[in-house]
Amino acid sequence: MLWTELLCAERLRDPSYIEGRNRSIFVQDHDRIVFSAPFRRLANKTQVHPLYENDHIHHRLIHSVEVGSVGRSLAMHIGQWLIEQGEIAPHEDHSLANVVQAACAAHDIGNPPFGHSGEDSIGTWFAERFDAGRGLCGALDPVLRPEFTAFEGNAQGFRIVSRLEMYRNAGGMRLSKAVLGAFMKYPTTAATRADLPEAVRKGYVGLKKFGVFAGEEPLFAEVAQGCGLPMEQSAAGRWWRRHPLVFVVEAADDICYNIVDLEDAFTSGDLPFDVVRDALTELAGRPNRDTTGYTRGEEIALLRALAIGRAIEACVAAFRANYAAIMDGSFSGALVEVSECGTSFAQIGTLAQERIFTSGRKTELEISGRQVIRNVLDGVLPVFEALAAAGWDETALKGHPAQIARALSLDLRAIEGPEAALHGLADFVSGMTDRYALSISRMLSGT
Repeated sequence: MLWTELLCAERLRDPSYIEGRNRSIFVQDHDRIVFSAPFRRLANKTQVHPLYENDHIHHRLIHSVEVGSVGRSLAMHIGQWLIEQGEIAPHEDHSLANVVQAACAAHDIGNPPFGHSGEDSIGTWFAERFDAGRGLCGALDPVLRPEFTAFEGNAQGFRIVSRLEMYRNAGGMRLSKAVLGAFMKYPTTAATRADLPEAVRKGYVGLKKFGVFAGEEPLFAEVAQGCGLPMEQSAAGRWWRRHPLVFVVEAADDICYNIVDLEDAFTSGDLPFDVVRDALTELAGRPNRDTTGYTRGEEIALLRALAIGRAIEACVAAFRANYAAIMDGSFSGALVEVSECGTSFAQIGTLAQERIFTSGRKTELEISGRQVIRNVLDGVLPVFEALAAAGWDETALKGHPAQIARALSLDLRAIEGPEAALHGLADFVSGMTDRYALSISRMLSGT
């Protein structure tokens, strides 16, 4: 792969656009993302703790901003090294930083309410409907079912930025191909991934999940071609090797959620001070700082900052060490895992699995969240079933389905078949905030 192609400034579905003199197209991409409604809704979407009451607990929007900050720092350090190596031109370190920051801002934009439990709830609901085999779910091509039964926020995110938001069905936000490439963690469709041998899927990190719905696959193909991403062909379809900056975006996300989850666990009372302090002290390289006079919260905040700084240095070193494999598309790890901080991150991950993600309050709220999502899907599906019965003419909707469509301001444009209808349903539900989902669930169930 070549950086002259990887930093492709051509906009998706807007190839004639010319960058302004005073504002990089990659900066414009970042601005388009942060001023969008889907980004704004992240302020009321779960990061770890559903329906949080403590204002100091992270939500998806704050997390995305912090990931962008860390990603920018990573990319600047890497960019400066690439300039020294003669890999990119002087000042292109700023292009790398701007691309990564924009991709980081968008990285969670497709996540549904209630976090990963929300993804599971949507997938389980669709699986049950496909098993029943009635209505729209019975009419959907079985090849497409995994797009719904394994509902994936990453694929939903690409759908939002490339199709739904701004220029609907005409390139979406029309972001640069470089930013869209850096965004795409899993450059394959569900059907293509499922058709690959297990050894192939397990042998490449970009095939861990799917990241593109079939309907948006041609759009990503344009991105991949513009960025010069290596393409692989299978009997079921094509897939691509990751853009090198995906590893930087992923590292920024890994650094932030691992470290900040610990800080939040202290704030929420899920983990005691000494456990969080010791874990962060280890990750920060056991710094010798005098914290006399600090409150416990201030000491944790200091250790968090020091841990992030050391993790950035470690991931930059890991990028350098694995540069050749990253650029030929064969690298199949995570920078945090192969860095000198890998053992500390693994210990934090185990701690989170055993003591944060299983906390009583979080578990109770996830159970409630699952039921909320089921209530909404049960309540809204009849609108799309009625639309199908009306020959996909939304003006022909009558009675209760028409009332629901009006009350929820459902977007029924360009829905003309089962695939589009079920994606429209998923678009609505995944786009909800935690609190809006709870409110609509109560309205639809009459409680």
